[in-house]
Amino acid sequence: MRVAIMGAGAVAFASAAFLIERGHEAVLWSPSGRSTAALAAGQPLVSEGKITGEFRPEIAASCEAALVGADAVLIALPANGHKLVMDAMASVLVPDQVVVISSHASLGGFYLAQRLAERGVELPIVGLSTTVLRARRTGEAQVKIATIRSKVDLATLPKRLGGRGLALCNTLFGERFRQVDSLLAVALSNVNPQSHMALALCNFTRMEKAEAWGQSEHMTASVGRLLEAIDAERLALASALGVTVRTMREHYSLTYGVPDAPLSETARMLAETQPITLGPATIDTRYTLEDVPFGLLPLIELGRMANVPMPLHKAGLDIFSALYGRDLTLDNDILPQMMAAGLSREQLSA
Repeated sequence: MRVAIMGAGAVAFASAAFLIERGHEAVLWSPSGRSTAALAAGQPLVSEGKITGEFRPEIAASCEAALVGADAVLIALPANGHKLVMDAMASVLVPDQVVVISSHASLGGFYLAQRLAERGVELPIVGLSTTVLRARRTGEAQVKIATIRSKVDLATLPKRLGGRGLALCNTLFGERFRQVDSLLAVALSNVNPQSHMALALCNFTRMEKAEAWGQSEHMTASVGRLLEAIDAERLALASALGVTVRTMREHYSLTYGVPDAPLSETARMLAETQPITLGPATIDTRYTLEDVPFGLLPLIELGRMANVPMPLHKAGLDIFSALYGRDLTLDNDILPQMMAAGLSREQLSA
C-alpha cells in the first residue's frame, strides 16, 4: 500500500521505516519542509533500535502531492499541528482513502469529519489510542525506535466503516489492534496527557535546568499516587459517557509486558529492566505544550458536558498556565471551533 505520512518528527520517521520494512510505500510531507530537507537532499532515513537499517521514503513537496494516489493517510505529528494539516487535507481527500490519526488527540477526528462533510465526502477516519511506535529523532535523518506496542485500541468514524478501518490498520501495522466502540472511547483511552502531566509537574525544575533525568526512576511513590488519582477522574468520565477504557495500570502492563501493579512499582520494574528513557530537558516540550491544551482541556470540557468533576485535570491546566505565564487553553485551535459548531454527546458517540 502507498501511505502518505503527514509530519516529519520521530513517530513519522519511525512509521516510515516500519512501513517500508513491511513492504509498503511511504511518502513523507512536512508542512514547513524543514524536517525533511536532509531526506529530500538524498540522505537515507537511518533507523536504529527495534528496527535497524536505511530506508528511502519519498518526500512530497505539498500536501496534495502526498495524498494523490495514496491508499491511506497517517497523521503523525503533534496535536498542535493537526488543524493545519487537516485543513490542508480536507480539500484533497477522496472517499476511497482511509485516514489514521496516530494518536487521536483533542477530538480531532470529529473536526476532520466536519470539514469533509462540508464537501459531502465521507471516508473512514481511524483514531488510535496511542502510537504504535515509541521513538525519538536522533538527527536530521535518524530515528531510534524504542518500542513497538503489541496492543493498541482503535475506533473508526463512522462506526459502520469500522471493518474497513481495522482491516487497513492490520495490513499496515500487523494484527495488534483491539477495536473499541467509538472514537470517543479512543479519545478517553489516551493516557499520555495524564502521565506526562504528573511527570512534568513533579520534575519541572529538572526540565527547566536541562538536567538529565530518567522517567521511570523519577516516577516515585508520590508521583504514582498522583497518576492513579488523575486516572480515576478519566475512568469516571468514561463511565459517565458510557464507554469502557483500560486503566493506566493496564496500559503500562500491555505496553511494556510487566505485571499489572501500582504505577510506582511498575516504574521500579522498568527502571531495573529497561534502557533509560530520559525525560524532557527543556520546558519547551510536548509533555506540557501539547498534552495540556490538547489532552487535558478536552477531558475538562467533556467532564463539563457530562457533569463529571475533573479537579486534577483542571488544576494541571491552571498550574501549567501559571508556570508558563500564559493561558494554555488558547493554544487549542481545534476544540473551540468544534464547540462553536454545537458538538453534542450524541455526535461523540457516533
